[in-house]
Amino acid sequence: MTTPLLGQMMDVPLNVSSLIAHAARYHGTTGIVSRRIEGDIHRYTYRECEQRSKQLAQALMRLGITAGERIGTLAWNGYRHLEAYFGVTGFGAVCHTINPRLFPEQIAFIVNDADDRYVLFDTTFAPLVAQLAPLCPNVRGWVALTDEAHLADCASIAAPVLCYETLVAAEDGAFDWPVLDERSASNLCYTSGTTGHPKGALYSHRSSVLHAFGASLPDAMGLSSRDSVLPVVPMFHVNAWGIPHAAPLSGAKLVLPGKDLDGKSLFELMEAERVTFSAGVPTVWMGLLNHVRQQGTRFHSLERTVIGGSACPPAMLRAFEDDYGVRVIHAWGMTEMSPLGTLASLNWEQSQRPREAQHALLQKQGRAMFGVDMKIVGPDGAELPWDGVAFGDLHVRGPWVIDRYFRHDESPLVNGWFPTGDVATIDPDGFLNITDRSKDVIKSGGEWISSIDIENIAVAHPAVAEAACIACAHPRWTERPLLVVVKRAGKTVTRDELLAFYEGKVAKWWIPDDVVFVDELPHTATGKLQKLKLREVFRNHVLPTALGGECGGLGGS
Repeated sequence: MTTPLLGQMMDVPLNVSSLIAHAARYHGTTGIVSRRIEGDIHRYTYRECEQRSKQLAQALMRLGITAGERIGTLAWNGYRHLEAYFGVTGFGAVCHTINPRLFPEQIAFIVNDADDRYVLFDTTFAPLVAQLAPLCPNVRGWVALTDEAHLADCASIAAPVLCYETLVAAEDGAFDWPVLDERSASNLCYTSGTTGHPKGALYSHRSSVLHAFGASLPDAMGLSSRDSVLPVVPMFHVNAWGIPHAAPLSGAKLVLPGKDLDGKSLFELMEAERVTFSAGVPTVWMGLLNHVRQQGTRFHSLERTVIGGSACPPAMLRAFEDDYGVRVIHAWGMTEMSPLGTLASLNWEQSQRPREAQHALLQKQGRAMFGVDMKIVGPDGAELPWDGVAFGDLHVRGPWVIDRYFRHDESPLVNGWFPTGDVATIDPDGFLNITDRSKDVIKSGGEWISSIDIENIAVAHPAVAEAACIACAHPRWTERPLLVVVKRAGKTVTRDELLAFYEGKVAKWWIPDDVVFVDELPHTATGKLQKLKLREVFRNHVLPTALGGECGGLGGS
């Protein structure tokens, strides 16, 4: 066997600490702006962020933390949380971001499963920590992300509480980031646990840095040092989609909104800090758009936004682009993918097509970014064609896709590919279109109906604020679609008017059999529609077509 000729390049490991070190050295005066839990605006620079991150690393080592041990965080988007991203991982420990919107029992399971040694928390979560502390006996201490003056907010916690600012102030920051094996663990994120217990995705330094490179590509988030970036997506939700890593890689200004994510608060912060780029889930953007509409104002600096977490309704995409001149980048990914997988961006040829054809592409989840490969497979596991018609189970692979879950010996991979649980099509342009989660697709008379398509049409109606489509049992067709709707404030629409709205937009047998109006829809801790709960609430709902009269299904009249 011939010995390969090796390249003669430096072997420099990809470490997460290199991101903040680069920003501090080459973008040292670029600002990081945070709306603090204490209520004021905090400002400092990347250079100061790295200095304090090093002080945090020293403090944790003084507390006895060693490489590989997990440090949990229960915190909003703020500068102290950002310091934890680098101070924890920089010396080899693992930063474990925890979603505080989960039920306390779920959070306790996650903390115990991760075996967190310390947990850093914002003082708004002090009541939650008071509940968690007795359930998490292996946590050595809870660190309040505040100063001594605000420690009184944590008086209810019957466990050791340390003050973050006191710990950091005791160190000098005279510390060099160690060179770590790039395959060693850096960050730990848990799935939202919609079925069974949440499972951990344990990222490596290598995967995290590669993901940051991928996220920064022009056809992805396209971050640059000229951007002012406001991640609305929480830092406890899959590392804020990689923005805390990609922003320092690019040298972009960071604007961290804290706990106030209502439309008014976000708009005011965006305008004050001249934000050019943002990212978040559709439910957040719904509140922002409503505020802008009600105030009769416009965005003066915002140029583009990534919308992901769940499918972006076409009506929202058009509102941002047509009414406010903000480019929407529709994205798809998942915790198991660090999370970015695809983003909708037009190439030169596609940008020359008629406007409606462009919109049709941008409403999809987009092309795979470099580093991610994808395919759709049928029930027999054979790959299906990229014709935009055939749909099947979506599988992915790549250097930032998990091989197995934390503390799980068995790998979920199928022939080296990760099965996402999504049902999708891929068109000849290579654009992914998620038609449903495999557990949400509606199987009517042996044919599949996309609940996402049904929902997107509903929210395009001017009287509909939000909609969810779920399957209801049917004696003839097995399942038929039920539409659950929240009306816009001050608007009216009837069941029959809404069903008539579908005429000519989908095949007749796709039209829902019934509509139910509710005051609000349940959401998961990451802002996605909680269809499992909806199915429980409406499991005994009787569809009109199940009583005779209308046929529904494939033979619908």
